[in-house]
Amino acid sequence: MQDTYDIIIVGGGPIGIACGLQAKEKGLSYCILEKGPLVNSLYHYPTNMTFFSTSEKLELHNIPFISANAKPTKEEALEYYRRIATSKELTINLFERVTNITSGKLHAVETTKATYITKHVIIATGFYDIPNPLNIPGEDLNKVSHYYGNPHFYAATNTVVVGASNSSVDAALEIYRKGGHVTMIVRGDSIGDRVKYWVKPDIENRIEEGSITAYFNAELTEIRETEVDINHNGTHKTLNNDFVLALTGYQPNFKFLKDVGINLSNDKRRIPEHNPETMETNVKGVYLAGVICGGMETHKWFIENSRIHAKMIVEDIIKK
Repeated sequence: MQDTYDIIIVGGGPIGIACGLQAKEKGLSYCILEKGPLVNSLYHYPTNMTFFSTSEKLELHNIPFISANAKPTKEEALEYYRRIATSKELTINLFERVTNITSGKLHAVETTKATYITKHVIIATGFYDIPNPLNIPGEDLNKVSHYYGNPHFYAATNTVVVGASNSSVDAALEIYRKGGHVTMIVRGDSIGDRVKYWVKPDIENRIEEGSITAYFNAELTEIRETEVDINHNGTHKTLNNDFVLALTGYQPNFKFLKDVGINLSNDKRRIPEHNPETMETNVKGVYLAGVICGGMETHKWFIENSRIHAKMIVEDIIKK
């Protein structure tokens, strides 16, 4: 390990990889630190997930992303980003979690394995680590999950899916088609407007025909081993239940950002302070890249519109 890096990149997802590509092209010394496997968050996405974006919008550094269909699958994306990391021989340390960043004239990035001294830090950690809690009794039971993987697990069971976003709709449809008995609990009065346009008619038709039960204007109020309670339009109902998928969204690790010294907005958005022209935060030499820039506005930044952050940041570093 060299004495001082030009850049340490925290997070080995698509945007972290983009930052590494940009740093390498400009001849800067760098290292990407990823707490899990390569593109860790993407690896933990649902097994059968299909992206909303077309493949060319997920491309990095003008490297073609060829997929069987216009909208690539999770497995195709894993293959694409893995191929980039290996063929470009990016410097990536996997399964190494960053635990602390101390800033001064230089920055000390402490991990579970080592301490790195660097002139600049790029934080590209996304927002998939911390689920938004339900804050109800029984949420800590083993039958409750905030992450959805393979629909086969839920076959022939009574499964409650909380939410009406893309992840909730995908889970409900896939579990239904694997023989699961699905009940959706939706806080609003309809399926979400951001649901993929080719999926929304499918879920609405399955609800209308009764294949999937949906309670709109409803909330889950308590979870027990064999049943759950809901409040539906002010009326209490108890439902037989085996599993609960609380797909209520996720949030960035705000504690980590605050510990680094990054200011957060005082409203519900909790947007980290940064210069939108350079992506540098209020901590000199510490930059943000990717979806983490939006705070709680997790639908603001995606791979396709935050790829540019890598070039913006590296250009600013070179200028200094």
